Amino acid sequence: MKRNVGYFYEPEIGNFYLGQGHPMKPHRVKMTHNLVVNYGLYRKLEVFRPRPLSAAGMNKFHSDDYVNFLKVINPDNMSGYLEQLESFNVGEDCPVFDGLFEYCSLYTAGSVGGAARLNQGHNDVVINWSGGMHHAKKSEASGFCYINDCVLGVLELLKKHQRVLYLDIDIHHGDGVEEAFYTTDRCMTVSFHKFGDYFPGTGDLKDIGYGPGKNYAINVPLQEGMDDAAYRRVFRPVMDQVMAHYAPQAIVMECGADGLAGDRIGCWNLSISGHAECVRYMAAFGVPMLVLGGGGYTLRNVPRCWTNETAVLLETEIAETLPYNDYFEYFGPDYALKIPTSNMENLNTAEALDAIQVKVGELLRDMDHAPSAQIQTGQYQDHPPPADDVVTTVEEDPDAHGEEGAGGRAQHRLEDAAPAAVGDDHHLAREDALLQTRPPLVPKEAEEGEE
Repeated sequence: MKRNVGYFYEPEIGNFYLGQGHPMKPHRVKMTHNLVVNYGLYRKLEVFRPRPLSAAGMNKFHSDDYVNFLKVINPDNMSGYLEQLESFNVGEDCPVFDGLFEYCSLYTAGSVGGAARLNQGHNDVVINWSGGMHHAKKSEASGFCYINDCVLGVLELLKKHQRVLYLDIDIHHGDGVEEAFYTTDRCMTVSFHKFGDYFPGTGDLKDIGYGPGKNYAINVPLQEGMDDAAYRRVFRPVMDQVMAHYAPQAIVMECGADGLAGDRIGCWNLSISGHAECVRYMAAFGVPMLVLGGGGYTLRNVPRCWTNETAVLLETEIAETLPYNDYFEYFGPDYALKIPTSNMENLNTAEALDAIQVKVGELLRDMDHAPSAQIQTGQYQDHPPPADDVVTTVEEDPDAHGEEGAGGRAQHRLEDAAPAAVGDDHHLAREDALLQTRPPLVPKEAEEGEE
């Protein structure tokens, strides 16, 4: 039976603009959706337009004062909030722009709403390409991220599931999510990322969690030039061990596209197919999965990547030649789905990758073996074309229907999971020290130009 795949898309998301020269361009999500439509993939998706998430919804992870600041700040009143701008790390990488809070409420709503649909058993997989903002902290913006929809999605899933796996294949370490769940075994975090003098400077193999969360943070630190073969060599064995030992009941997968060859900020050499192979591999386990976007800063490549991965999740083949679409000229001169890789040197040796596998295996053997998860499946439904004005809206808050939830199933109280997302003094002190030497997110050679 094929998967029942939900898909959250907000037509307004592509209209937000972080500023001239800023690498993060929400318009890439609109471009992705346009390709999804013109490939005809929408016919196999359940398409939803999320209702904006409220400040109260964000406060399930983020602090009140931080969320309130995001609600009131705008380009016209910044001079009255100089202290807060510095305190909350809102500035160059994370600028103030028109509609900032609305932008956060829209991309986050898709992740929380998608997690709720998985909890209710309505979908096997839910996609939110506008999500994946994995750097945001409890009271701090970071790395182009303001509200951490990944954490909020995990917390929603923890209402129903005892164990949730967070998997991150963005080239940047998923530091905000790791920090949120560093002291709990309810969410295992696994991050494959470029490590060293590279933003955010965290994600060492030795960072394994703390207290009850010890051995539940898995970091796979990698070097420049990572290609498909090397990634496969480390990804599959590590994830096989994670799935065997942790047996998660739900997965949140952050699919940042900045590891692709030719990314404006990234320094890896993955192909569209190689990146998608990670998504295919995880979907094959049959565990309910929330699939999110993330990084990706070469505008012509991100829509190719995420459209292809939408097809992969639908178990559908799509043509190599791109269909005509509203952004067709962006994809020249080849107008093809796949992109060429480069001849850059791969600094990841087979010996180093194998050593990482061994270390991860040792960590996992040191934790209690988890029982197998119960798997649910669903069925497809046909939907009309997802024009911007013909999209289903879902509940912002599944608890609005009472303790039984919108799907009629008993929900675990959020308070049962929330303390895990706070972290502890030990880990926060470690983060404070790292902030002093954190590498820049945008390399100097990428600061100029609009890709």
